[in-house]
Amino acid sequence: MTDVRKPRRRSATASRTNDPERTKANIIQVATEEFSEVGYSGARIDRIADRMHTSKRMIYYYFGSKEALYSAVLLEYYRKLRGAEADLQLDEKPPLEALKELVEFTFDYHAANADNVRLVMVENIHKGRHIKQMPSLEPINTAVIDMVGRICARGAESGVIRGDVKPWDIYTSIAALCFFNVSNRYTFSAIFNHDMISDEAATARRAEVVDMVIRYVKA
Repeated sequence: MTDVRKPRRRSATASRTNDPERTKANIIQVATEEFSEVGYSGARIDRIADRMHTSKRMIYYYFGSKEALYSAVLLEYYRKLRGAEADLQLDEKPPLEALKELVEFTFDYHAANADNVRLVMVENIHKGRHIKQMPSLEPINTAVIDMVGRICARGAESGVIRGDVKPWDIYTSIAALCFFNVSNRYTFSAIFNHDMISDEAATARRAEVVDMVIRYVKA
């Protein structure tokens, strides 16, 4: 009779030893879901461990504390967002086209990562307490302001963008318009009986946001 046995599950220790970076990435991914769903105060390390079918001890081995894990989640969110923006290679495109693409990307990114929008809202509830203690975030995030600045400078030089527009104002307006469409879509849909949830409504709103930004900056 053939001896058929189930494959043995790799232990958390083995996973940690063989591929620690992948293990840390998996923890951050699951922790992002937990913090987004129930906030910082409501999140529990034991629930994160249960979702991963591992132990709390392994999570603490990598991150030391719940607060350190939460900070790692925030750092990863901004690193992914800014990395995706950099991948657009907007410095190589005509100014107005580059700005249009940035708006479209920002709108789509927030819509596709609604859980992460809640994560940012959680940190705002805490008045940015954790982000203030993360100086490494500043150079990561200022990169997008620098990128918008270069687009504006090229646009002003070629006469297609007003010379008095400020990169900070432009990007904060883009972020606000795109973020709001996800963060408030359920309440506004109910309060005003206006569809903000369907794909059709999102597509229309996306075009409106692009139009508003381009009209504002055009010379």
